[in-house]
Amino acid sequence: METHHEHAHGHTHEINSTARFVMVVILNVIITVAEYIGGIVSGSLALVSDAGHNLSDVASLVLGYIGQKVSQKKPGKKYSFGLKRFEVLIALINALTLLVIGAYIIYEAIERYINVQPVNPVIMLPVAFVGLAGNVISMLLLYKNRDENLNVKAAFLHLLYDAVSSVGVIIVGFVLLVESSWVMLDLVVSVAIAFMIVASSLDIIKSSMRIFLQGVPTRLDFDEVYNAILAIPHVDTIHGLHIWSVDSNEVFLSCHVCISGGDSSLNTDSIIQAINGMLEDKFGITHTTVQIEHSNLCTLKGGNCCR
Repeated sequence: METHHEHAHGHTHEINSTARFVMVVILNVIITVAEYIGGIVSGSLALVSDAGHNLSDVASLVLGYIGQKVSQKKPGKKYSFGLKRFEVLIALINALTLLVIGAYIIYEAIERYINVQPVNPVIMLPVAFVGLAGNVISMLLLYKNRDENLNVKAAFLHLLYDAVSSVGVIIVGFVLLVESSWVMLDLVVSVAIAFMIVASSLDIIKSSMRIFLQGVPTRLDFDEVYNAILAIPHVDTIHGLHIWSVDSNEVFLSCHVCISGGDSSLNTDSIIQAINGMLEDKFGITHTTVQIEHSNLCTLKGGNCCR
């Protein structure tokens, strides 16, 4: 009975998460359409920029959801790690798309600086308030799952920047109601939004490339892990230590461990268990391959198998 209860609870949680996701996507589609039309009619580049950012949110959410589902495919003979990095690939594509959107906004701002266009704040303000409300509701819906994976984190950050940019657009609208000649302020906010878009995308690109290049995860210190393994009883030396991740959550580790004095009577299984237990408790690493050696096998016959 207990097993069925846990299964039902997990199934309900998945349904609730999917429902929240669908609501966020629908909200952002509405915001994108409203802000784009409002931006064109009112002449506000800031509003069009915000619409572009919201469009990237929709793409990020949809592609991220697809990426997350695909990455859950179980390992097989062809893909021994499964398709876990598909999630990271989608996050990278989303971030690169954001860079293009940011560059376009800056280009359009330069064009409008050369050829100044009037902005109608009476249309601009209500649409901006709709955008802000939609972003805040979307953030609340995703708040609990914001650190779930790289894509959800990226989507939540996009929504946060969208909310900030919507506040900027609203401020511009109120200023233009008082003084309609300050249209350059609309361009300033547009460029500020563009830089926020670029900054958020660069952070995701950096994280994605670190995973693709099999770098040590940022939350871990290589030397600290090395010294922690070295501190395990009977461990003499370590070589061939590799620490990497296949997605934004799962960390893998492999290493060769030489035991003290090459004592063949030692229980190597207990040493491996001690190392694995320490790695899980102290660093949260649960995927490990530890090879116990009585002497450094990689240096035999001039070999170097642990480069």
